[in-house]
This record gives sequence, structure tokens and C-alpha cells, in this order.
Amino acid sequence: ASGRSRSRPRGGGGGTVLLPSMLMFGVILASSGLLLMIEKGILAEVKPLHPAAGSISRRGSGGEEAPGDLDLEVLRDIRNRTIRAVCGQRAMPHSVWELPAGQRRTVLRHLLVSDKYRFLYCYVPKVACSNWKRILKVLDGVLESVDVKLKMDHKSDLVFLADMKPDEISYRLKNYYKFIFVRNPVERLLSAYRNKFGEIKEYQQKYGVEIVRRYRKNGGNSAGDDVTFSEFLRYLLDEEVERMNEHWMPIYNLCQPCAVRYDFIGSYERLNADANYVLERVQSPSFIRFPERQSWYKPVTAEMLHYYLCNTQRRLIKDLLTKYILDFSLFAYPLPNITSEFCRQ
Repeated sequence: ASGRSRSRPRGGGGGTVLLPSMLMFGVILASSGLLLMIEKGILAEVKPLHPAAGSISRRGSGGEEAPGDLDLEVLRDIRNRTIRAVCGQRAMPHSVWELPAGQRRTVLRHLLVSDKYRFLYCYVPKVACSNWKRILKVLDGVLESVDVKLKMDHKSDLVFLADMKPDEISYRLKNYYKFIFVRNPVERLLSAYRNKFGEIKEYQQKYGVEIVRRYRKNGGNSAGDDVTFSEFLRYLLDEEVERMNEHWMPIYNLCQPCAVRYDFIGSYERLNADANYVLERVQSPSFIRFPERQSWYKPVTAEMLHYYLCNTQRRLIKDLLTKYILDFSLFAYPLPNITSEFCRQ
């Protein structure tokens, strides 16, 4: 959602309609007043819903939610109602074939296929997608166990929906179980920033050097390993959403929840319980469980998120929120609190 009005022909008629991303952006802003909230700084009046412990499943780490899990029921109801309301608009895409070619290519490249267990998983970088890919390889017999110690190859031995013919794609979209996992947008961005610019030399050289050169005076000598969070956010503001790297592209653009009717939306906040629920739902072998986080993993804590947000220009964050507003709205995440009162704490 770049703020520019764009249109495209549809169905051979003489009229035009807004691109899905622009239309949804307008619907969300008009219906919920989020832009007003952003401008007035009312950014986190509703506390995030904390996941309650699920009932114990056959995998031993929480499966389907307990009957009294009211917070979770409310969260899912909000998500379902919002997605139905927005995606039910007449001009919205109701299948991947109604998407512009670039958007269709993106979502099909992110939908992983298991023909044996008849499911489609839309992977979102920085939302435990490496572990899901590991599970897919175990289900296909490529790996013996989810605990095998090796560097994850994100392309080989995986089947992507984009590699199939149109009739094969349509059949699987109609008949397979479809799921996605989502995460708080600003937490996901911070995770991507810390990982890619703090640890991955390839990203430092490919993106970091250019970011520093573009946004810092006399930054021509940087090796790209000292990108500040503010410089990263400025870069995101200037990037077209459709051209973003998948690690910071909005989830909406990656997985197109209006064009693909997902049967289940899991969350990073209840990762193990939701993941094991999905594994049971697709009837995977009982010995397969969702992997534990690696020992080297550095989680984004609430204190860390508070530090980065409160030490970044408020206007920069407010401007960025409009670019990721669909992820906040559709998946029921509260906007971050960056009021002066909260940041003084």
C-alpha cells in the first residue's frame, strides 16, 4: 500500500478496480479508524492476547486448545470476522487466478505442498518456517528426524505449488488442507533486522552496504554490518512492497489470505501448540513433533522490542505502520505502543 492510486482492467470489461492491496488498505482504514489511532498516538490500548496452555496431545506439548481458552477463542473470532469482512468485498480477489501475475507468482512460490498428507503450507520467513520445512522433509522421507543437525536447504527436496500446472494448482487449492503461521509484524521485522544485518554476511553485502550508502552521510566505507534499525526502517518505507525481500515483505503479500482460503491460521505466540494441532489435523505420524528452538536462537523479547521502538523516531514508526497495517488488522495484532508515557517506563 504505497498511497498511489493504481488500477488494472478486469474480466475484459471497460471498468477498472483498485489492486487488492490498495482496496484492502482502504477498507481497513475506513472501517477501523486505525490511521486516526496512529496519528493520535493511541497505539496499544488493547493488550495482546496471551496464549493459554493447551490440552496435552499425543505429541506431548500441547495440541488443540482447552475448552475454556477464552482469549484464544476471541482472537480467532476477530481474525475470522475481519478476514471474512474484508475478503468478502466484491472487488477482492477470490482465487489466485484473479491476482496480478506478480502477486500470483509470489504466493505460489511460498505455498509448499505435501501430496502424501494433502496439505499446503504458506511459509513466512521469520515465523519458524525453517522448522516447518524440516518437518516436510521428514514427512517425505528425505530426513530421518526433525532433530538431524544440518544447515537447512530452503529449496531442495521441497515441492512448491508454483512448479505445478494450472489444473494441478487449482485441484490442490480446492481439496488440500491449507494453513499459515503469522507473527506480530514489528517483532518479525526486528527479528529479520537482527538476524540478517547482525549475522548474515550475504545480506550485509547485498542490502546493508546500499542502505548505509543511501541513508548515512559519508557511509560509503561501511561493510553493511552496522546498519541501524532506523536506517532499516527508512529503507522499508522507500521500498515497493511487491519488490521487497521475503524476510520483510508483509505476510498479506506473501500469502494472499483473500485469494487463498486458509483452513487454519496459527501464531508464533502459540507456536508449539498450534503446530502440533496442525500435525494431528493432517494425520502425520505420531513420532513427528514440532522441533524445539535451536540453542543458538536469539528470541526477540518484550524488553528488546521496547528498547528498539522507543529509541527510534516516532514518526518513522508511525509511517511504517501504514505499510504493514493489513498484517496488524487481518491477524488481530495490537499496534505498538510508542507513546511518550510508555517509553518513559
